[in-house]
Amino acid sequence: QRLKDEIAEVTNEIENLGSTEERKNMQRNKQVAMGRKKFNMDPKKGIQFLIENDLLKNTCEDIAQFLYKGEGLNKTAIGDYLGERDEFNIQVLHAFVELHEFTDLNLVQALRQFLWSF
Repeated sequence: QRLKDEIAEVTNEIENLGSTEERKNMQRNKQVAMGRKKFNMDPKKGIQFLIENDLLKNTCEDIAQFLYKGEGLNKTAIGDYLGERDEFNIQVLHAFVELHEFTDLNLVQALRQFLWSF
């Protein structure tokens, strides 16, 4: 009987652990969606929101990767962010360009691919 009780208790703890992880994931996904929405309205504020909520690291590589994936992001907002003249944004732009693969493309194809990304 004691063994059954212990098994039931452990099973209950495992179920609670899973639902806690699911809640954390749902909360994180909501925050990411909010960050995307903020980014589309004001790119700097959106990036700042994502960094403050530990959804994005404050490195030019991580921000460039986020922009490159572009999931749910307005291309005009991406272009606005990359076109900013401050030093950090220029570093993000360089990292963004590095993410593109232009091997075996002619100049026109490479330009099209690059310009379609923002």
